[in-house]
Order: sequence, then structure tokens, then C-alpha cells
Amino acid sequence: MPIYNAPLDDIRFVLHEVLNAEKLSKLPGYEEATRDLIDPVLEEGAKICQDVLFPINQSGDQEGCTFKDGEVATPKGFKEAYQTFIEGGWTGLSADPEYGGMGMPALMNTVMQEMICAANFSFGMYPGLSQGCYEAIHSFGTDEQKALYCPKLIDGTWSGTMNLTEPHCGTDLGLIKTKADDNDDGSYKITGTKIFISAGEQDLTENIVHLVLARLPDAPEGVKGISLFVVPKYLANEDGSLGERNSGAVCGAIEHKMGIHANSTCVMNYDDAIGWLVGEPHKGLRAMFAMMNAARLGVAMQGLGIAEVAYQNGVAYAKDRLQMRSLTGTKFEDKPADPIIVHPDVRKMLLTGKAFTEGARALAYWGAMALDGSNKEPDTDKRQEADDLLALLTPIMKGYFTDMGSVVANLSVQVHGGHGYIAEYGVEQYVRDARIAEIYEGTNGIQALDLVGRKLAQGYGRLLRRFFHPVQKFIETEGENMDMAPYVMPLAKAFMKLQQSTATIAQKGLKNPDEAGAASTDYMRQFALVAMGYMWAQMVKVALDKIESGDGEQSKEFYEEKLQTANFFFTKMLPEADFRFKSLMSGAEPLMAMKAEAF
Repeated sequence: MPIYNAPLDDIRFVLHEVLNAEKLSKLPGYEEATRDLIDPVLEEGAKICQDVLFPINQSGDQEGCTFKDGEVATPKGFKEAYQTFIEGGWTGLSADPEYGGMGMPALMNTVMQEMICAANFSFGMYPGLSQGCYEAIHSFGTDEQKALYCPKLIDGTWSGTMNLTEPHCGTDLGLIKTKADDNDDGSYKITGTKIFISAGEQDLTENIVHLVLARLPDAPEGVKGISLFVVPKYLANEDGSLGERNSGAVCGAIEHKMGIHANSTCVMNYDDAIGWLVGEPHKGLRAMFAMMNAARLGVAMQGLGIAEVAYQNGVAYAKDRLQMRSLTGTKFEDKPADPIIVHPDVRKMLLTGKAFTEGARALAYWGAMALDGSNKEPDTDKRQEADDLLALLTPIMKGYFTDMGSVVANLSVQVHGGHGYIAEYGVEQYVRDARIAEIYEGTNGIQALDLVGRKLAQGYGRLLRRFFHPVQKFIETEGENMDMAPYVMPLAKAFMKLQQSTATIAQKGLKNPDEAGAASTDYMRQFALVAMGYMWAQMVKVALDKIESGDGEQSKEFYEEKLQTANFFFTKMLPEADFRFKSLMSGAEPLMAMKAEAF
């Protein structure tokens, strides 16, 4: 049977000793977000993830969702778990108090997303999508729409979805055909088919609020002609109570999928369904991207969460499984064989998971603090800086974290050997679940194109400076510290090559866009590795300081293990950045020279 224990010691280390998360309490609206509140909330969050969500993860995968006559039933235990979840207020953790939310920092929600996704990936998608729906309506809805929908989405009695994809278009939303006709009473008739709609139908909530992209009759072609509509499963009465069924909004089928079996992936058919415009006509993509950006951060945490639980199970198995003796001689004389954790290759697989999850956790939480700054920072310049950093990091984290979620899940299966390939040990589920995160909310190839095509040039390199400047300052400050040299020097070399890559892509991409496209994935990976190196170097500095002073919150062994894991990252993982540099510098010609007919 699989295991999961929320990594609270490491979470607290990153929050308090590395990032000083308590400084968020100085932002307006976050005054209560001190450590005295942060730690108990996260401890309770860990309990619900471990004790309520994790026990139904494997059974939920095996049972899956069922579909009959337009209705979906979630697996056994999901309704009860969801009720416990919303009773704890977890759906409103960082939502606006004006509508019933707790008003906690987005950082807190990010930490919870990691634990939820590690404990039960499929379950986490239900409240996760509701959060995105809430964000869009809260940002772009009318006062009446916010008053109607936000409290219900926050308390979890209603859920939300996002409806973008159609059978003939996914990434290219300019091709959507779903139409919206004015009813001359403030509402619209929505007609069209949407596919791959996560949580489009389920039995957890009393209502489902669909956000649907559609075209008005006078819409211009392409993405400039897309509008956003809110289309609830049940219409609301004037007092906000549930009214009649919105008969034109129906689930036509659910998909039979590789993974995330306990989350319903639906075909949604809209046939003169009643909906209302959210935001301005033809400006729907802007509103939807408020939801998409929140979703992309959430998907990044899915990658981290799945890597964490896969890593934990790999470690548990490696310590228990007896096979052969150590290459350097018997280590456990009282056993018929040594546990496989003595073998170098097994350790390399496990350390890859450990170094990734701990580095990614620090990077994700830093990004979440930027999100809080972009929302709450009263100083205009600081708010812009935070928003810029978040915009830059979002595609990097979504792309790299989900790629590595699959890598670490596969490594866990490999550690388990044949037992990993069968269902009993549970790790094969992590491989299947992890795979979708590299695809939805914009494939990782699209994330890479977003990075090189939009983020690099935005503000004449302004976004890049939000990352480059603090990294350069850190390298200069710590460069003469001999204890930091094994970490700062490789970071400095990798950072220099990242700057060179950036200049090359900018120069070549202007002349030939294929050059930027060909370099994009390598560049995203290179950037991610340098960002991880920056976070690891900061963690090393804290660990060294705590070991020297002896006043750390964790044990001396904890900090020493940090240094050992950092050594693995800088010597065994960061060198991939050099390979990525060499690959992208080779240009587009090796990719584009061959005629399509030759494939």
C-alpha cells in the first residue's frame, strides 16, 4: 500500500528560514498572517490531506467516475471527503473576506495545493477549478455576479469549471465556434460543444458554474472575437437560491482516460443554454487568462505534489526491499541481503526526486509570495515588480515541475522494479496521473513558446530583470564566501550561459521565428535549472549559517542533509543546463531542414 506524509519540516524550513514568509503580514489585508496562524493552519491542512484525502486516492483511481443519463457519480468516499473539506473552509482559504473567504495569503493556498495534489491528485482538481472560476468572476464579473457566485464558490456548495477546448481546437482558441445570441433581457443563448472539461459534471456540489468561451454574432475573427459567459447548471432565483435546471447545458459523456480516473473529464453540450456575459464583449480571453494563470500555478503544484508522494514511496520501498549485497561489502549482516538503498543507481534515482522536490518547493513558494505582492503590495513599483516576476516564473514552473513530476513518478516505478508496474503498490498510478499535467492548461511546449515569445520581450526585458538582478546580486555577495564556493561557482557559470542563451534567442528570433521556437523547450529547461540553482544556493546559505550558529529550528542533521542534497543538485542535475545551452545554440536548422514528406 502507498504512503504519504506531508513534509511539514521542509515546508516550515522554506517558509520561515529561507523566505521569511511572515513578512507578508506587513501587507494590507494580511495582518493576521503571522507564524502563529500560518503553522497551525498548515498542520490542520496536512491532517486532512493525510487522513481524509489520501486514503481514497487509490480506491478512487480503481473505481473511477461513472456516467449515466447526463449525470456523473464520483467514487466511493469522495462526497464525504468533499463535505469534510468544505466544512474546514479550505475552499476559501485565500479568497476575499467580503464574500466569506479567509483572506489568507496566496502562499498558504499554494502550500495546500501541493499537499492536496500529493494526497489525491483527482480530488484536488474539483476545488482547484472552482478557485479559478472564482478568480475570473471576482476580477471581471459585475457586482451582481460577484454577489451571486463568489460566496457559493468560496464556501464550496457550488463548484466551477472552465470551458475552452472544442473538438477542432485546443491551443488555437481563435478557431472556437461556440456562439452566443442575445436574448434581449441581459442573458444569452449559448450553443456549442466543449470537450476535455474537467469536473464538468459531478455529484459533490449542488450547482456547477461553467465559464464558457463563445462568440457573439458581431464578433471579429480570431481571439479578438472571444467573449466569456457564465452558464450555471442550475439557474438562480432572485434570492440566490437554486431555481430550475439550465436544460441547455448537459454533459454528453465522460472520457475514458490514462489517469485521473476519479475526476470526471466531460463532453459538455450547450444547446441554447442560458448564460450571462462576464466582462466586456470580445474581451473574454483576458478574463479567462485570469483563470488560466491561476490554473497554471495549480498545475505546477500538481507536478510537485505527485513528485513528492512518488519520491516518498520510492524511499520506503528502497529501505525495505532486500536484494543482493552492497558493491563495497555487506552492510546489513543480520539480513539475507542488503536493502536496495545501498546501491548507487537507486540512490541516484531517489536523490533526483529529493533534490527536485525540495528545490521546486522553494521556487514555488517564492513565486507564490510574488503573487501576494502583485495583489497586495501598496507601493506601485513593488507591485509591478512582483507581478513581473510571477509572469516570468509561471510558464517555467508549469513546464518544468510537470515534466519532472512525470520523471520522478517513473523513477519511483523503476525503484520498485516489477512491483512498481502492478497496481498493488500504487506508484503506477502516479505515472498515469502525472502525465496529464504536462498537457492541460497549455502544453509544456506552449509554456516554452510563451516564455520565449512573450515574456522575454515584454517591457523590453523588464520581466527578465526581475530574476536576473537578484541572482546577479546574490552571486556577487556570496562569491567571496569560501564555504559557498562549491555552490555559487556552478550557479554563476550556469547563469552566465543563461544570459548568453537569452541574447542569442532574442537576436536570432527576430530574424527567423523558427529559431526562437526551436530553442524554446531547451531554454525553458535551462532557465528552470538556473532558477532551481538559485533557490538551492539560498537554502545552502541558511543551512551553513544554522550549522555554524547552532540556533536553527531544525536539527543539525536536517541542515547537513540539505548540504548533501544540494551537492547532488549542483553536481548531478545542474549540468543538464549546459546540455540545454549547447542544444539550443545549435539552432533551428537540424529541426526544420527535413521536408514534411520525409517523416
